[in-house]
Amino acid sequence: MTTKINETKQAAVKAVIIAVENQQNEEIFDYKIEETKHLAEANKIKIVGSLNQKINRINSATYFGKGKIQQLKELVASSDADLVISQDDLTATQIRNIEKELSGDVHVVDRTAVILDIFAARAKTKIAKLQVRLAQKQYQLPRLHTSLAKELDQQAGAGGASFTSRGSGETKLELNRRTLEAQISQIKKELNDLLEAASIQSKQRQRSGLRRVAFVGYTNAGKSSWMNQMIKHFSDKVASNADKQVFEKNMLFATLDSTVRSIRLRNNRRFLLSDTVGFVSDLPHDLVASFKSTLDEAKNADLLVQIVDISDPNYHAMIDTTKETLAEIGADQIPMIMIFNKADLAGIEYPQQEGENLIASSFDERSVEEFAKVIDQKLFADFKKVRLLLPFDQGGLLNRLSKENDILEQRFTEAGTEIMVELAPEQLQRYKSFLKA
Repeated sequence: MTTKINETKQAAVKAVIIAVENQQNEEIFDYKIEETKHLAEANKIKIVGSLNQKINRINSATYFGKGKIQQLKELVASSDADLVISQDDLTATQIRNIEKELSGDVHVVDRTAVILDIFAARAKTKIAKLQVRLAQKQYQLPRLHTSLAKELDQQAGAGGASFTSRGSGETKLELNRRTLEAQISQIKKELNDLLEAASIQSKQRQRSGLRRVAFVGYTNAGKSSWMNQMIKHFSDKVASNADKQVFEKNMLFATLDSTVRSIRLRNNRRFLLSDTVGFVSDLPHDLVASFKSTLDEAKNADLLVQIVDISDPNYHAMIDTTKETLAEIGADQIPMIMIFNKADLAGIEYPQQEGENLIASSFDERSVEEFAKVIDQKLFADFKKVRLLLPFDQGGLLNRLSKENDILEQRFTEAGTEIMVELAPEQLQRYKSFLKA
């Protein structure tokens, strides 16, 4: 939870989780509750109770039925809770009605609001902060008549406004629809300007001719750890590897910004490696839309590597979550392999291959080397060794090939420079006029 400016210490917010179980979610209900608890903990919220109800249809007015609402009032009072977190998204009507039933300074939020708070706290770059801010404003728009509509910038830290702060009711400034829509428009304009510059950089990387690999997967599965291991062992620039490391920590959504690094394998084959924002079940649509540029690293990849925390008993559900999110951004047709990570914590032998997939640990040297081999086999399977004869007046082409590929052999002849090089199919087409018979 974002702390207030000038406040050195703030009491932890205490919350009660509410959820509805039905035929649509009964198989993963317990898993979703645990996930919401972890999200709350990542937002420095202490869970002091939970209340569930088995009903086929959610009450459109109060989420729970009348009897459960009474139980909720009693649970909130007995646990001295500040906050109620709904497992499902709530409408403005439901938020207002539940808060009306709960006496005192108790606020009601849903899971999406908690995720938005986490993203606001984790955002570091200007683009990430604007993306989160946009998602927050779009989330607030249909909830103008609830406590979530308070403008919290004066109370929040640099990460952005907090929806779960107990102090949210203290502010006097109300956002009206016109003001909010104007803010959304301004954020979009500013964000588009920054994304255009980022897009130019991305197109430059695409023109490099290098294959692209993107890490995807559930938040906290170990993507940043694998990214750092690949940078450490295979960075294209040996010097200053420490400067190229990405932030990693055992917490949800530790990093929100995509990182792209050039990787050179032992056989000198090169590719671009990127990570993406972590996924979570039911990732808010506004966030998916706002982080489109980051997620495009996955959409534009030649190969996806899904990192799976095999030590988590719910890892099958996490695989499904990743699959659904990739489908949502249009990246579900890209070839993908899996690393079943944290095998050391799961007590499973590693490293070992299962088809194209790998059971491994990011902290194991052998696992890292084995992963590099898997990438090499999968990513460069269609490369072919060819001989090219480049006339001496084509020195620019030789320089380009040297940057994009590993020159295996080179000799000078009367007709020009003869080289042996490995080329991708698209490069073969580009340089076919220089193929040596």
